[in-house]
Amino acid sequence: MKTIRTRDFLIGTAFVALVAGLAVGPSVVGRVGSAQAQGAADPMVPKFEVDPLWPKPYPNHWVIGAVIGLDVDKNDNVWIVHRPGTLENQESRLTRKESLCCTAAPDVLEFNQAGNVIRSWGRDDAAKTVPDHDWPTSNHGVTVAPDGTVWIGANGAGQPPNYAPGSAAQFAPKAARGPVEGGGEKGQYHDSFLLHFTQDGKYLGEIGKANGSRGSLDTNNVRGVATIRFLPDGTMVAADGYGNHRVSEWDPKTGKNIRIWGAYGKPPSDDPIPHYNVDSPQFGNPVHCAQPSLDQILYVCDRTNNRVQLFKFDGTYIKQFTILPNTKGEGSAWEIAFSKDPQQKFMYVSDGANQIIHVFDRVSMKELYSFGGGGRMPGLFYAVHSIVTDSKGNIYTTETYRGQRVQKFKYMGMMPLSTLVKQKVVGGSLINPD
Repeated sequence: MKTIRTRDFLIGTAFVALVAGLAVGPSVVGRVGSAQAQGAADPMVPKFEVDPLWPKPYPNHWVIGAVIGLDVDKNDNVWIVHRPGTLENQESRLTRKESLCCTAAPDVLEFNQAGNVIRSWGRDDAAKTVPDHDWPTSNHGVTVAPDGTVWIGANGAGQPPNYAPGSAAQFAPKAARGPVEGGGEKGQYHDSFLLHFTQDGKYLGEIGKANGSRGSLDTNNVRGVATIRFLPDGTMVAADGYGNHRVSEWDPKTGKNIRIWGAYGKPPSDDPIPHYNVDSPQFGNPVHCAQPSLDQILYVCDRTNNRVQLFKFDGTYIKQFTILPNTKGEGSAWEIAFSKDPQQKFMYVSDGANQIIHVFDRVSMKELYSFGGGGRMPGLFYAVHSIVTDSKGNIYTTETYRGQRVQKFKYMGMMPLSTLVKQKVVGGSLINPD
C-alpha cells in the first residue's frame, strides 16, 4: 500500500505543476495524491508523535489484557476498560502465588495526564454494593457521561465463566480460555445490557438484562454493544452491533429506548449476510462505533463492511464512505475521534486489521495520510482498537487481542502534508506504512 500511495502522491504533485488551474475529476482517488490534488496549496495536516513513557508502570504488579474501551473525561483523565480474563498463564502467576509477577489489573482504570493510575475498580468492587447485578461475559466500551458517571458496554454471547481471572481453575485442562466476544450469534445472548456506575465503581443500574435480547427490533435490551456516546441533549447512543445490526438511542435517566435504526436509516434486520460488502443493505457484525460530531452528524462504523455511514441524530441517512474496501479479517472501520478545533476539521479512524490510524479531512471525507504500522514498539500497533482525543488534541489508542496496551500520541502541531510524508517515520510511527 505504501508503494501505491507514494506513486499517487508523485503523480498528483506532477499534475499540479503541469496543469495548474485545471479541475481534478472525481476519478482521482489516490489516498495521498487526491488530497494533494484537491487544492493548489500543499494542505496542512496534524502531526503526532508517540509518548513512549506514557502510561507510567502499573502498581501492584498489575498487567492488562485486551483493552477494548477508552474515553477522556472533562478533566482530560483517560479511562480504559480491559478484559482481565484474557491474560495468559504466564502473565498471571502472582494471582496463584506461583511467582512474584503478575496479576490482572481491575477491569476499569483511570489515568491522569502524567500517566499515573489514579482510580481503579472492577467486577468484585461493584459486587460489594449490589452483589447480584449483571456483569459482562466480555467487557466492551467505557464512557464517562456528562454528569461524571460511567457506563460500560459488553459483547459476550455466552455465559460468564465460573472462575476468577488468573485462578488455577481458569487454566485447568478443560476450562474455557477467557471471555469470548459475540458476533452475530442467534438465540440467547448474555451481554444484553449497559451497566451504569459511579466513578468509584458503585453500581447505579442498567439498561436491559442478561440474556434478555430478542434481536435487533427489541426496544428493551441491547445485544453486544461496542461503544456508548452521549448526544448534546443528554441522550445516549450505542453502537449496538455485536449481536444486533443497529444503532440504538436511550434515555439514561429512565432507561427507555428512544429510537433504533439500521444501515441507510432503515429498520434493522437479523437476516444473515456476508461480510466485506460496502453496499450491504444492512449493518454487519459488529457495528463498532457511533461517534457524534459537533455539527450533529453521527458517524457509524460498519467494521467488517469497511465503511462508515453518516446520519443525522434522528437516524436520517446522509451518505457513506469506505476505508480500504478490500480489507478482510476484522475489517477496517473500528472507531472514530475528531480533532479539537471548533470545526473538527480532521477525523481519525482506528483500523485494527491494517494496524494504522487513518487521518481524514472530515468535510471532504478524503484520506490525507495514515500512521502506525504493525509491531510491538511504541508508535506501532497490534490490533489497534479504540481511539479518543483530549482537549489538547492528543490522541490515545488501545490495542486488543495480544496488543494489551494503551498509547498516547502527542499533538505536535500542523505541517505541510508533503513534508510529513517525506519524513516517513515520526517518533516510532511509520507514515503511510505498507
